[in-house]
Amino acid sequence: MTQQQLMTDKPYSDGLPAQLVILKNKQGLRVTLMDIGATWLSCIVPVKGEEREVLLGVNSLADFESQTAYLGSTIGRYANRINGGKLKIGSESYQLYTNQNGNTLHGGSQGFDKRRWQIAEQTPTSVLFNLTSIDGDQGFPGTVTVGVRYSLTDNNRIEINYSGSTDRPTVLNLTNHAYFNLLGAESGNDCLSHRLTIASEAYLPTNKFGIPNAQLTDVAGSPFDFRAQTVLGDQLQWWNKSNPHDQKVGFDQSYLLSKDTDRDIEPAATVVSPDDLITLSVFTDKPALQLYTGIWLQGSPNRSGDHYGMSAGLALETQFLPDSPSHPEWLSGCILKPEDEYCSTTSYQFDY
Repeated sequence: MTQQQLMTDKPYSDGLPAQLVILKNKQGLRVTLMDIGATWLSCIVPVKGEEREVLLGVNSLADFESQTAYLGSTIGRYANRINGGKLKIGSESYQLYTNQNGNTLHGGSQGFDKRRWQIAEQTPTSVLFNLTSIDGDQGFPGTVTVGVRYSLTDNNRIEINYSGSTDRPTVLNLTNHAYFNLLGAESGNDCLSHRLTIASEAYLPTNKFGIPNAQLTDVAGSPFDFRAQTVLGDQLQWWNKSNPHDQKVGFDQSYLLSKDTDRDIEPAATVVSPDDLITLSVFTDKPALQLYTGIWLQGSPNRSGDHYGMSAGLALETQFLPDSPSHPEWLSGCILKPEDEYCSTTSYQFDY
């Protein structure tokens, strides 16, 4: 059975099958998207006459429902964590639903990644998904209407445009949770041999639950320094050798992106495959980026009838800094008011 048949052979929890959209450009790059979670299911890149799947994913709706790694889904209302689920906007305080270690992660237990989005517009190279989140959804104030438009260009760029509006002040922080492995999602190789560059001079320290516990810190002299192209695994080995009592198995760190570069021209991050055949560049207008190397990916179903292992792929989540609502100095626009429009763009450029 094809992926399309497998993903639509059973209904979702609402009793309806998934709807898939396939975008393809003149270069042969092919993207598959799904209305459930406004999810980026697949990204097939033609390399030296062969098709290479570079996005971690699943083949069936049952596997999609069982996985907890947010594979390729749109995240909202608030990507990353809010400490204790406590949200204060002006003089109003709200208790959000908590779903990880007493904190609110990626919008709560029923975030946007688990919702069925409506296909509002569709062309051969783009699709617009819309969703309405009612007042009080997962504890968040305000009825919010959001849109996610995926577009595929002929120069091999996947552009994601996020939009949103609200009838009450709220927070909104949308991202995509795609995991990339440029050697091939089902190749059995992990992502730690990939070479990474991040345009950031400061990272945000966090506690073991991913909650910020210090101010932004210079990356220099730390394993989080990717200003120059660096092999992910080399940084881990260097840190673990130098710090025997603070062993790391991967990265789950937020970076404040440099402000002195033109984000339309200079990428926020660049990833190069170990075989030098594919380069992925990420462009964004968001102020921060979360690097996550799939520390908890093990056990997630893959397309081969087996499971992904730890570090099977890396996510580059463009967003606001975690727990920004609790830190006025980091707000940077994550508060959305009725008179404002949420508008953000992140693009993924493939060169091969």
